[in-house]
Amino acid sequence: MHLKQSILISVFVALVSVFLAFVGDEKGIHPIKPVAIPPSPQREGDPAKGYDYLTTGDYLKSGIPYSYYTVFAKKDRNNYLNRTGKNATVPYDFNVVQSPNKVDVVVPTCLQCHGQVFDGKLVVGLGNTFQDFSNIAKANNPVSDIGTAIMQTFSPRQYKAALPLFTSFDAILQDMQTEVRGVNSADRLATLLVAHRNPQTLEWQSKPILDIPKGVIPTDVPAWWLLKKKNAMFYNGFGRGDFGKFLMLSNILTVKDSSEAREVNSHFGDVLAFIKSINPPKYPKETDGVLAEEGEEVFVNNCSKCHGTYGTKGYYPNLLIPASIIQTDSLLYKGNQQNPQFIAWFNNSWFATGDHPAKLVPYDGYIAPPLDGIWITAPYLHNGSVPTLRALLNSKERPTYWKRNFTKPSYDYEKVGWAYEPTDKPKRRTVYNTTLPGYNNGGHTFGDKLTEQERRAVIEYLKTL
Repeated sequence: MHLKQSILISVFVALVSVFLAFVGDEKGIHPIKPVAIPPSPQREGDPAKGYDYLTTGDYLKSGIPYSYYTVFAKKDRNNYLNRTGKNATVPYDFNVVQSPNKVDVVVPTCLQCHGQVFDGKLVVGLGNTFQDFSNIAKANNPVSDIGTAIMQTFSPRQYKAALPLFTSFDAILQDMQTEVRGVNSADRLATLLVAHRNPQTLEWQSKPILDIPKGVIPTDVPAWWLLKKKNAMFYNGFGRGDFGKFLMLSNILTVKDSSEAREVNSHFGDVLAFIKSINPPKYPKETDGVLAEEGEEVFVNNCSKCHGTYGTKGYYPNLLIPASIIQTDSLLYKGNQQNPQFIAWFNNSWFATGDHPAKLVPYDGYIAPPLDGIWITAPYLHNGSVPTLRALLNSKERPTYWKRNFTKPSYDYEKVGWAYEPTDKPKRRTVYNTTLPGYNNGGHTFGDKLTEQERRAVIEYLKTL
């Protein structure tokens, strides 16, 4: 993939998970027991319209002019979404839309973050764990350079259509680099973009209006199909109120003002309806029914209090688990709660107003997520630090340094996760280093108390969810 196209993908893959750096304007809560999250009213919508808007809509209105894009990008021949027209020529995670000044532009879509090809098929709603934020700083901003050197001189109309995207790139690309490929810098992207936006009008400010803290906090991308069960969004449950407002935050990359945001937001009741209609893919291999039945009993007795039960009478408790219990890497929730300027920005912004307001609420810990389709969502934990389900249930098997093949990936159906190779030392970009802040693989050691047979049985059961 060409460098410019790769950068465009990498910058956007985080956007639907955006605002992971915010938590609320109250002081952080320090509970000692799990806390149930109450439900919030949600908009209704038309799933078919939501799907159409996600895959062909103009929720971003600035991008690379199609006439320029076709010069440096190869025509996509997969057309996983079976789209027509110019959309059939670009990858599934791009759209071709018309800019306000009537230029056809190529824009990234939500599927850059929430779509991934698995075994030759596109799985809509699966978090993308192949994106690469680890080389953005070195890449600098060649797209903007092209826009300045060529478009502004020879194609001023096309340049005007691309300018909002170029402007955002100039502000963010140098300061959102991760230590390894496969993790997401959503929280950092949110921090950088919000610092340049007026909270009420959403208009771009050339200089940051907020102090920007240092550090990139890595996250994994949760599966979309889990959202139908959840009463709050994001790993620490801080996204409360209207889910549609959070889902449409991708628009902040290039939004002109709050009037554009209102128009985009009007479609996201439909988008939420589509997301709620998604079901996880079924495990493609044979499972041992007797072993899975044994595993269900072990799961109910040891895991269901936090993660819920499954089947026709299943129940999901929507519990926030305190840091003192879960003990996984704390940088994400601590990073959220240590930035009160961004908390205040969101909870006093356009997103917190209107008939469908959203808000951010702090918490010292993380949600125990639903486990539907968990077999396909590796790697595990909120930072993607554990490569397989087997290692998740036995902390002694978690590698300190490990890498996987992004060029020719293969799935380990026995351990359940992407095949990986343990290494004896770190190497930036290619080796996941769990000794770094934010990348730690500790915590969630509840499976350690199980016997080897019980762990095998639980894994077999989890394959059936």
